[in-house]
Amino acid sequence: MRVMENFSHRIDGSMRFRFALQPLMAMIFATIDGLKDAKAGKVPYLWSLFTQPQYLAAQLKHGWKSVGKVFVLAIVLDVIFQVRELHNLFPLEALVIALLLAIVPYLGLRGIVCRLSRRR
Repeated sequence: MRVMENFSHRIDGSMRFRFALQPLMAMIFATIDGLKDAKAGKVPYLWSLFTQPQYLAAQLKHGWKSVGKVFVLAIVLDVIFQVRELHNLFPLEALVIALLLAIVPYLGLRGIVCRLSRRR
């Protein structure tokens, strides 16, 4: 219950700009990486994580290198929000929010961009 209540405070409260800015940054990095994947003839990123286990470590490292800064920024901004607005700190909530704002858009869009770029 607390997570959902705090989530509604994040959307309506100050610093709500990050709900647009952070996914946008993740999507920019995903687009760039997806275009590079298509040009190199690679399998779409998320699909390759499951179908090419021999490249898993390298793929995760490359993905983290691209979206890691946005993820860390999402955590930092959520911690600032929690301290400032909720007057408390919930680390697990910060991780969940960072995953939703940075990792999910990146994973979702990178493969789509790769597939669409190959069709051209």
